Amino acid sequence: MQILFVGDIFGNAGRKIVRAHLKHVLETNAVDLVVINAENAAGGFGVTPSIADELFSLGAHVLTSGNHIWDKREIIDWMNSAPAESHERPRRLLRPANYAPGTPGHGVYEGTLPNGTAYAVINLQGRVFMANSDDPFRAMDALLSQIKARVILVDFHAEATSEKVALGWYLDGRVTAVLGTHTHIPTADARILPQGTAFQTDVGMSGPYDSVIGVETEKVVQRFLNGMPAKFEPARENPKMCAALITCDAVTGRAQAIRHLMLGE
Repeated sequence: MQILFVGDIFGNAGRKIVRAHLKHVLETNAVDLVVINAENAAGGFGVTPSIADELFSLGAHVLTSGNHIWDKREIIDWMNSAPAESHERPRRLLRPANYAPGTPGHGVYEGTLPNGTAYAVINLQGRVFMANSDDPFRAMDALLSQIKARVILVDFHAEATSEKVALGWYLDGRVTAVLGTHTHIPTADARILPQGTAFQTDVGMSGPYDSVIGVETEKVVQRFLNGMPAKFEPARENPKMCAALITCDAVTGRAQAIRHLMLGE
């Protein structure tokens, strides 16, 4: 079984490069399951219903997010428009599962592929250097006690490298993959952990790399120099699509290989 996870789409440049590459990547690698992190897809901050619909139309089965999920207020009503048991598109856009109880939306999605393979996608947010959320480690324990699928992908949206690596080891052998997002810089540590879990500290963003993590460089540099607030604008140059391609056993859920992709214009 082949799983493609596309790292944080950032702004228009990110959407364009994913649009340019996704179809041929899916066809060339006979991908079965597609998961995309979309939390920065709308101008670098949040995601709108129309952009989510576009990404689903490109082939995504599930969209994940992170701390910017509420930046576009209209997404809240859209996410809440589908009931918990639904498989409609709004139900397949996730927010972190370890947000406070009663938060709009859902943090896990369980589905079945056309070939009958059951799968689950879980979205988590880290606690180190980030906004308040519940313990992602214990949140995972609770979720795994309820999930029946053996193929389980975790998008861990976190700032600290140590927290991401620790969760990877904590879940080794219990999930198919733990893939980090949020910091927008791809790390060179994609590997299979000893008990069969694919891991990468950060998949990297799908967006403009002539930038400071997606934002126009001049405004960010000036803020570091003078400390004054400034309106950040998404950059456009040198876009790349970053993704992780995972091969796993559909029966056991154990990962067999992971390959990092970084595709430019």
